[in-house]
Amino acid sequence: MAEHQAILKADGLSKRYEDGVLALDRLNLEVQPGEIYCLLGANGAGKTTTINLFLGFIPPTSGSCFINGIDVSKDPLEAKKYVSFVSENVMLYGNFTARQNLDFFARLGGKTALTKDDYYRAMRRVSLQEKAFDQRVKNFSKGMRQKLGIAIAIVKDAPAVLLDEPTSGLDPKAAAEFLDIMAELRTEGKAVLMSTHDIFRAKEIGDRVGIMREGRLVMERTRDELHNEDLNRLYIDYMESAGQPASA
Repeated sequence: MAEHQAILKADGLSKRYEDGVLALDRLNLEVQPGEIYCLLGANGAGKTTTINLFLGFIPPTSGSCFINGIDVSKDPLEAKKYVSFVSENVMLYGNFTARQNLDFFARLGGKTALTKDDYYRAMRRVSLQEKAFDQRVKNFSKGMRQKLGIAIAIVKDAPAVLLDEPTSGLDPKAAAEFLDIMAELRTEGKAVLMSTHDIFRAKEIGDRVGIMREGRLVMERTRDELHNEDLNRLYIDYMESAGQPASA
């Protein structure tokens, strides 16, 4: 993968909030095309701050982050063209149907030539029930909303995909289906950065896994390096070596 330019890159990225909390401390991280990078860490470790910086939701205190070679701080609108985002609680328009939500967000992302069939294909791909395609989403379960969020990311067809706790609240079947979709996105050459608490699934799907603690990336391993490692044990060891719990 080394011959490719990283789609996602953090270069000395730091964030100190107004209350003085150092949420992210000189993060260096790269995600290549066709790679899934899983970020593990307790609440307050810096995972969501990292994703928010890549999305341009907050400015860095120092350092830079790049999407497809574009500095997010200098050209946030251009950078956002190359990334899709699925959050733990997917924000959708409750009075819109699933298809209308797809159409709205696709157009927002600059995709204006998609058809109803394109939207139906995306929803089938994430295993959303056919009867839900033209139902209003206000009564959707969390799992259904999560699937629709992933469908929105699929129709945007961006080279980078950011996911913040995407399997939180999903039942085992829905979580397994989600991992299948992530594997497909990797095959398509997407660069996927996923924050998660789910150690088992991080080891199962991640090409690389990083552990964050108190704003720092304290461990990074490739899939091959983790093959004979107990990731759960590694995670506990790094958390216990903190001296004090990470702040929430």
